[in-house]
Parts: sequence; C-alpha cells; structure tokens
Amino acid sequence: MSQDTNADLSFDSLDVISNEVYRNGPPHELLTRLRNEAPIARHRGIEQGYPEWFWALTRHADIVEVSRKFQTYSSAAKGSLMNQDRPDLELARLMIDLDPPEHTRLKSLVNRGFTPKAMRMLEEHFREVAIQLIDEALQEKTLDFVDKVSAELPLIAIAELVGIPVEDRRKVFHWSNTMIGTTDPDFAGAPEDSQIAASELYMYSNELAAQRKLEPKDDIITTLISEHDGDVLTEHEFDLFMLLLAVAGNETTRNGISHGVLAMIENPEQWNLLKNDPSLVTTAVEEILRWGTPVNNFRRTAVCDVELHGVQIKEGEAVAMLYPSANRDDSVFKDPFKFDITRNPNPHVTFGGGGPHFCLGANLARLEMRILFEEMAKRIDRIELTGEVRKLRSSFIHGIKTLPVHLQAR
Repeated sequence: MSQDTNADLSFDSLDVISNEVYRNGPPHELLTRLRNEAPIARHRGIEQGYPEWFWALTRHADIVEVSRKFQTYSSAAKGSLMNQDRPDLELARLMIDLDPPEHTRLKSLVNRGFTPKAMRMLEEHFREVAIQLIDEALQEKTLDFVDKVSAELPLIAIAELVGIPVEDRRKVFHWSNTMIGTTDPDFAGAPEDSQIAASELYMYSNELAAQRKLEPKDDIITTLISEHDGDVLTEHEFDLFMLLLAVAGNETTRNGISHGVLAMIENPEQWNLLKNDPSLVTTAVEEILRWGTPVNNFRRTAVCDVELHGVQIKEGEAVAMLYPSANRDDSVFKDPFKFDITRNPNPHVTFGGGGPHFCLGANLARLEMRILFEEMAKRIDRIELTGEVRKLRSSFIHGIKTLPVHLQAR
C-alpha cells in the first residue's frame, strides 16, 4: 500500500475512534473500507485526550507485526490507551504501559497464578459456580443475562483467584464500571468519579495486602506482596496491578460471554450445533472471542522513523491497533462476517497479536467461557431476547450493558 493510495481518502471526514461511532458496536462497514483501500490511514484524534493525529491499523498482519516489534512500537513511550498521553513512566506503572525489560519483570512476578496448570486446579470449582448460576437463571427464566450470569462468573473467579472476599465482588464490579464507563451516560458521573473509584480500590487492596502480610494465603495478593529472587513490587506497582486485574479480570470476560450468548441468539443454528455436539465448545469459544472482540484498540508509539508497507511513520507518532477490524480481515478469515463455531484455525487477535503484551488472563478467560457454554448447552434448550440489547458507549471496550432474555430448560 503506497502513501499515495492512503492520500486518496479524505480522512478529515472519517471516524473510527470516537465513542459515539462505537455506540452500537464497531463501525465494521468503515473498517472494511479502510482494510481494502487504506489499511494504514492517518486519522484525526477527535476525542479529548487523544493525540491530534494517529495511524489507524486495520489489517490483521499489520497489527501482529506492530504487536511483536516492541523495540520499534512502544507501549511505554506514551501509554497503551488512546486517550491518555502518559510520558512519565513512574506514573504509568500499569503493566500494559511498559516495555521489556520493565514489563517482563512485572509479568514474571504474577504469571505463575495464570498458568494452564493453575487454571486446571480451579476448573472443578468454577464449574460448580457456573452450574449454580445457570440453574438459578433457569429458575428465574426471564432475566438480564449480563447482570445475573455474564458478570457473576468472572467476578467470582477473579475474586477467588486474586484473594478478594467473594462477598465483596460487587464492589469490584462497581469500581471497574465506574473507571471503564466514563464515556457512557449510564455510568459517567462527575469527572472525578473515576479517580475516586480508583482510590477506593487502592485503599481496599492495601487493606487486603496488610492482612496477607499477617496471614499469607494461596492467592495472587500474597504472590504480589511476596519477594521473588530479591525483587518485590512497590506499593504503587501493587495498587496499579490490582486495578488492572479488577478491570481486565471481569470486564473483558463478562463482555465476551455476553457477546457469545447474543451471537447464539442471532444464529440459532449455531446454538443447536453446540447443544448437539458439546465437543465443539473449544472452537466455539475461539469464535466467540473473534466475533465479540471485547477490547477495540490499544495504542503504540513509534520510537524511531519506520516504514510499514510503504507508509512512513515518524518518531513519536501514535498507531492504533483496531482489533475488531483485524478479526474481520478476509485475507485471514473465510467469510469473516459469518459466525461459525466450527471455524478452525482461528488466529484472532482478541488477546493481542503476540509479543510481550499477549493477554496474561487468556487462559482464565478461555476456561471460564468454555465451562459456562458447556454447562449452558447441557441445560438450556432455547435463549430468546425479551427486550433491547444495550451496548456500552465506548471506543475502547466493546461492551454489552444489558441482555434481557428468556431461558427455556432442556
């Protein structure tokens, strides 16, 4: 793709990044146009706090390349979120805002809690929780699936894994909604509410850390405050990691589950396939992750002049990796706008395009979703919408706020 081809489009009139354009989900028609005509497009920032200009990446291959070349495309230079320039590394100690070796250090301190072996040890208990949630939902029959099921399983899972008392899980739900939902009128309050929520989470986390110092347990909080090979997290690093776990540990999986249920409602033949052949659950989960893509974008900043497919990206310029677009790239996925639970292979970039920032919680999210859809397929015959599906107004998180359904038992 040449620079001249990119210049053919009038980007002043295009919008792939504002919160309003994502009100009903990703703008797939526009993203498809960009993939075909200008896959590396110079774009206006539009929203407050965004860089004045950035490069919008819409093809799968380019997002994979940028994800893996952290030496060129930095998370640490100005942070990984599109709406926040964070050049002060000491204030930006979120793990997603760091490059190796700092990122490697933090990840190595916590990744032992997220290994496949650790997940297998939790499977039996998570299945008990999933069965209870489904059975309670079937008794109620008509309900908001997001509130009663999609949100509950990830909240319980992350609470027990991290070491948060399960009875406090709705506090985490409230704090994460407040921090993530600042662009949505249903969640947005005063501008300072997000900071207040973060401060309340920090204070709560520090109380739990103090308890673990006196009474260590087999949980992630104990792991985070413990010394490993002479290294230990600072209090600030601990607070920020707890914030990251609170948001990433429930928001993304909750929305992945909700998108999966909605996709099954809209494609009942796929639900019948899963009911009749539960062995399809693994490929079904991967297709749900591709289809729903709970995180819309992350940012990188070029640390030097670089050329990407004939396009010159200057040092200091931002690039936005648009994951929903990559997950509909027809050069990678046959019939990308078809929801197909038998799709295999399925190299989606929902957990990132590889490299150091591949999602730490991918194993946990897959486990929760596999268990839930396995048990749903055993117990639920039909799922029907009973009202409006309400999406989160956010260009960052592809969220579903409410999913009113009626459930019919098998």
